[in-house]
Amino acid sequence: MEYRRLGKSGLQLSAFSLGSWLTFGNQIEDSVADELMTIAYDNGINFFDNAEGYAGGKSEIVMGNILKSKGWDRDSFVVSSKVFFGAEKKGPNRVGLSRKHVIEACNAAIKRLQVDYLDLYFCHRPDPNTPIEETVWAMNTLIQQGKILYWGTSEWSAAEIMQAIAVAKENHLIGPTMEQPQYNMLERNKLEKEYRLLFSEYGLGTTIWSPLASGLLTGKYNDADPKDTRFTAIKTLGWLKDKMLIEDNIQKAKEIKTISDEAGISMPKFALAWCLKNPNVSTVILGASKPEQLRENLNALEVLPRLTDAVMKRVEDVLQNKPVIES
Repeated sequence: MEYRRLGKSGLQLSAFSLGSWLTFGNQIEDSVADELMTIAYDNGINFFDNAEGYAGGKSEIVMGNILKSKGWDRDSFVVSSKVFFGAEKKGPNRVGLSRKHVIEACNAAIKRLQVDYLDLYFCHRPDPNTPIEETVWAMNTLIQQGKILYWGTSEWSAAEIMQAIAVAKENHLIGPTMEQPQYNMLERNKLEKEYRLLFSEYGLGTTIWSPLASGLLTGKYNDADPKDTRFTAIKTLGWLKDKMLIEDNIQKAKEIKTISDEAGISMPKFALAWCLKNPNVSTVILGASKPEQLRENLNALEVLPRLTDAVMKRVEDVLQNKPVIES
């Protein structure tokens, strides 16, 4: 396993990490979740990603039970939660980024995960109803209390992150360390263009999600819309299906598969390695519902050297979506 610093921080994360969105407490049995975490840990993965909103908090309960049963040294793994969407019970102060919800959600996540503190704590979305100052102060309070070690954002705009950094600097507080954006061959603008100044000037780290574009970059949609997929199994993903399963994306996936086949690399490993080629990617979050799927994807590190400049150029010729950077 390769390890990368989380931005400018001293924290080192495995290049691949394991996420629980859509799977733990929802799509898979707890015993499968246990097997997946064991495979991940035994192969050097040290970061497990979670959130209060995943399966209404059940995902954290499942992960917490596994962590407790394994008895792994606490300093050998990193665990996260995210705050915004609330857990199972919703209400006016049970969602969002108010000081009340940020702190209460942190306490609840710690309890569900059965740990003494969270390594990483993300603001899962920006909250237009809460001043950024309030959220930054709340996060700093949690750090001072030893309940979280680092805090960050997920799917925030560069302007919102810059504002949070400015508030922290002005008040001598600890600002955001990392952002969790979607990043893959089909979704590139934030990480490759919008966040450029955040990387160069502030050393922002990234824990990217959906490296396989919700399965599109595995090739399974190239010839049909298979029934055994998350899009059909989980009805709430209609928004994602409508965004991803468009003809242009499917055509690009077909052409990428041709390139990966000629390179002798499976399409999923090819897409994962492509993400890791970006030096601003701290860790790639893997999602898996089957042990063999996870084992296969973990081997993507081995094929990195085969993604030469010539191969990457062929990919760019197919994608035609590289963000334009104005000088």
